[in-house]
Amino acid sequence: MARILITGASRGIGRGLAAELTGRGHEVIASARSLSSLAEVPAAARVQLDVTDPASVASAIANAGQVDVLVSNAGATVRAPLETVPLDEVLRLFELNTLGALRVAQAVLPQMRARGNGRLVFISSVLGKIVAPLVAPYSASKFALEAIAEGLAIETRHFGVKVQLFEPGAVASGGAEQAKVFLGDDNPYRPLLDQVGGFRLAPVSVEDFSRIVADAVEDDINVPFRTPVGEAIGQLQARKAAPEDEPFVAAPLAW
Repeated sequence: MARILITGASRGIGRGLAAELTGRGHEVIASARSLSSLAEVPAAARVQLDVTDPASVASAIANAGQVDVLVSNAGATVRAPLETVPLDEVLRLFELNTLGALRVAQAVLPQMRARGNGRLVFISSVLGKIVAPLVAPYSASKFALEAIAEGLAIETRHFGVKVQLFEPGAVASGGAEQAKVFLGDDNPYRPLLDQVGGFRLAPVSVEDFSRIVADAVEDDINVPFRTPVGEAIGQLQARKAAPEDEPFVAAPLAW
């Protein structure tokens, strides 16, 4: 059984993964910014870890000990048009979704290289490949995460480290509902907000998604770099495909 560190494990996908992997007998190290939020998360160990804070990351990895698998899950999103989104919020998304994931990967890689094995698992999104209205700042952070993961996959394979990306179309985790919204009634892009729900087609349950990730973590033979998840993936990709040289527009805009 593996020792698996999960970031953002206090709720949603992270909590579901902790439950699924613990149920399979793995030694889960659950982490989150608030240690108290992990009190009821099934895990062998719980550590405070803020992926945006280098000191917190260093302390958490020192306390975690051996990490065979890192599941980089911590993240957030916003609802805002690019013209008016506060740039501080864009920086926050990149710090959490992108640099935070790289920061924790950098912290665990030395021990994985020394052992000659390990696995980095990044929870990305279909929005790391496709841009939809009002979530472009989130997409940008996930596009960047995919580039980082691909670079790590190329650079670390010689040391026995496997890298995987999971790209769900939508997961019924509550994360989207908790997104900050920067769209007042006087915002010219406000009519688009009601259409955003159309991009969350056929959401996958947290339990089903957790099983897919857990199955992949346990499979040492078939280790694809990218794993799309959910029926909505094909529909979203098809909408983007025609024509290839134009941006993705899912529906007529309600101006």
